[in-house]
Amino acid sequence: MDFSNNQAIYLQIAEIICEKVLRDQFHEDQRIPSVRELAVQLEVNPNTVMRTFDFLQANEIITNKRGIGYFVAAGGKEKAYALRRTEFLKNELPKLVKTAALLQIDLDELKDHYLAARKNIPNI
Repeated sequence: MDFSNNQAIYLQIAEIICEKVLRDQFHEDQRIPSVRELAVQLEVNPNTVMRTFDFLQANEIITNKRGIGYFVAAGGKEKAYALRRTEFLKNELPKLVKTAALLQIDLDELKDHYLAARKNIPNI
């Protein structure tokens, strides 16, 4: 898998898992792939996946059932939503606003493009 150089790989993997939770591809109390399974699938070091899982556990999105595996935590979808929303508002939106201002794109034009682009996004 190709990862961006702009963000730590473990955070990019966390975004992938959160997106699957938000899209109901991983349901509450459902087992998610193991550290090894995910490391092989994404072609990364298992330590990187473990760091991802530690991060997601700390944010109460997944939980570890000792000897069984990792599962989406009760309320994990809401926690994933809150985490991704906070990260977007803190990190991505300021970049978007800066670029829009630089290019003299006003809020109405941005809104029009947002609404058009949103129509092309499946499962939302």
